Amino acid sequence: MLNVISTNSAPGAIGPYSQAITFNGMVFTSGQIAINPSTGNVEAATIEEQTEQVMKNLLAILLEAGTDFKKVIKTTCFLSDMGDFAKFNEVYGKYFKEIKPARSCVAAKQLPKNVLVEVEVIAAL
Repeated sequence: MLNVISTNSAPGAIGPYSQAITFNGMVFTSGQIAINPSTGNVEAATIEEQTEQVMKNLLAILLEAGTDFKKVIKTTCFLSDMGDFAKFNEVYGKYFKEIKPARSCVAAKQLPKNVLVEVEVIAAL
């Protein structure tokens, strides 16, 4: 059975998608960008600040689904500039201390709201 996950602690969907869907013991998040859920705006300017906000948004969704970063299996990361990879990786790595999930990281020509980073995850419940 598919279940829609929604929390006010992360930015609401701004299109025809859900923050996450659970299915068969797994949670699949939509890509998260650096929107502050309290204001609905992108307030972070640097890659480090934006990555922090993205990870906070993902954590809020994972917690609402009943899981956390310790059960993340796979991430897909999009950067607007691969020159930011080392700085992104430094912040991202703080969230995956014990188990490091499989990951893809690609450059995207442009991301929604002209942000610098977007990340989606697949996790076990």
